[in-house]
Amino acid sequence: MGDPHMFLVAGGDSEIGTSLAAHLRQRQRPVVVTTRRRDRVGADRTLLDLEGDLSRWDPPPGVTAAIICAAVARPADCAADPAMSARINITGTLALAERLIARGVYLLFLSACRVFDGLAPNMRADAPTAPVSEYGKQKARTEAALRAQIARGAPVGILRLAKVVSPQNSLLNDWVATLTAGKPIRPFHDMTMAPAPMNAVVRAIEALMADRATGVFQLSGPRDVTYEEVGRFLAERLGVDPELVVPSSVKKAGLPIAPVHTTLDSSALRERYGIVVPDAWEVLDAVLQS
Repeated sequence: MGDPHMFLVAGGDSEIGTSLAAHLRQRQRPVVVTTRRRDRVGADRTLLDLEGDLSRWDPPPGVTAAIICAAVARPADCAADPAMSARINITGTLALAERLIARGVYLLFLSACRVFDGLAPNMRADAPTAPVSEYGKQKARTEAALRAQIARGAPVGILRLAKVVSPQNSLLNDWVATLTAGKPIRPFHDMTMAPAPMNAVVRAIEALMADRATGVFQLSGPRDVTYEEVGRFLAERLGVDPELVVPSSVKKAGLPIAPVHTTLDSSALRERYGIVVPDAWEVLDAVLQS
């Protein structure tokens, strides 16, 4: 008997979207992805632009569950152009959600730890949101609209993530290449991450979509480490001069203020699906080995 589900990955060109689609295909799950680039449209890749008019857009026939990975995901980009990013992260996302929900398609929305102010660690899923960045405010507004849909019985889930890392992560790859070349890197001493490996993230997404799980779920590493600490960890593992790690500051770089804590209470995914994120150094070691 074939798989009863067909999955739609909205934002198939993103890092998570690309990894998720590859994971689902490896698991022989029927999947179609979306792209905003017309030159990439194909048999399993359909056109979708969250800045466009979605009033006539329909999901491909047979789709039973969808995830929205498409977003303006860099906080600095949201701060630089709030109107443009809100058109995608709020208006377009909710328009797409309405089209999917109206057709009985289960929807999983990817949110972020930035819906909280970052003043406390291990935030509960039911804690009130308190965003301080434009990116976090946009995610929180979209979450609020989707939680209202959940309260009305709509098949909607929300998955909040912190930092997701994989062998394809451009920042880590750039740092490794720079350190290996004997050149300095300048990681922030006042920005933290609680990294989760991509393989755990895509397993969580697959499980939630297959179960049509409603409510708010979260996934992050168990503790925060600073970007400077990550840089020093990489230098040690690569056997290069630790002096090549030159701390810098988010504030001096003119970037949005970074949260002190990014960890999220991930107990629901652990209890329901056995998904556990290892310690930061174990996660990063696996990335280096890949």
